Amino acid sequence: MSGLVALLDDVAALARLAAASVDDVAAGAGRASVKAAGVVIDDAAVTPQYMAGAAANRELPMIWRIVKGSLRNKLVFILPGLLILDWIAPWALPWLLLAGGTYLSYEGAHKVWGKLTGHHEETDAPAVEQGPEAEDKVVRGAVTTDFILSLEIMVISMNEVADQGFWLKAGILAVVAVFITLAVYGAVAAIVKMDDVGLHMNQNARTSGARSFGHGLVKAMPIVMTVITVIGTVAMLWVGGHIVLMELSALGLPWLYDAQHHLVEPVTQAAGSVLGWLVETLSSALWGLIWGSVAVAVMAVVGRLRGKKETLQH
Repeated sequence: MSGLVALLDDVAALARLAAASVDDVAAGAGRASVKAAGVVIDDAAVTPQYMAGAAANRELPMIWRIVKGSLRNKLVFILPGLLILDWIAPWALPWLLLAGGTYLSYEGAHKVWGKLTGHHEETDAPAVEQGPEAEDKVVRGAVTTDFILSLEIMVISMNEVADQGFWLKAGILAVVAVFITLAVYGAVAAIVKMDDVGLHMNQNARTSGARSFGHGLVKAMPIVMTVITVIGTVAMLWVGGHIVLMELSALGLPWLYDAQHHLVEPVTQAAGSVLGWLVETLSSALWGLIWGSVAVAVMAVVGRLRGKKETLQH
């Protein structure tokens, strides 16, 4: 009997340990997912462009194919690669994060300057033609773009749980990968099909109010996409700038991060944590714009030099 009691105690202890592990995974995944918000919003804003021109009955099957490709990106390639890198060369992660923050800042600054100067870059997402070969090409393009964004999401998330053990870290990142993928592409599916829902209501609803609502949905979708794009740009600059400040400090250049801290701390003490957070967010976004603008200028110079080199070769 005593052996049975001891066994039950062990089972109960294991259950408590498992529950604590689940709580730790959930808490870590939530913290990591919030920090990756900038890339997540950008991902949700970019992906619907790949559906342009697709037949209505092919939109959801294409999104499902992209979902599977995104999960493969995160779980098969990126997650094992990051865990191995963290194991054999953890010193490389701050540099990888700095590169990711620079990329986010560059993308955000590029969009800002494109809007201010009127030079809008044409999207790489092609309008979908008829036929399976054209659809395969579009899905491959979307999954390739997703790989870049997924890498940023996973690197940012990993930095948030760097102090955890190997298996807990792996579990948290796996949860983040699945949760963010489903959240992003669930939102994408809703955005892509919203105009179809509105059109159906406008044409088939029995009441004038429902028809008017459907008409409003159709007209609102371009505005919704614009708002998402603006939010995504600001979020990229905020997250990118904050990552750059943090990683420069970790790499031995702390004065910019210290300057931000000295700016935010008195505001927080005088006006509360909400206003302090707002100041920190705006200062991070401003720094992201400055850092990203430098990256835009460097890439422009490199592009011109490369163009001149190719001209000379020909």
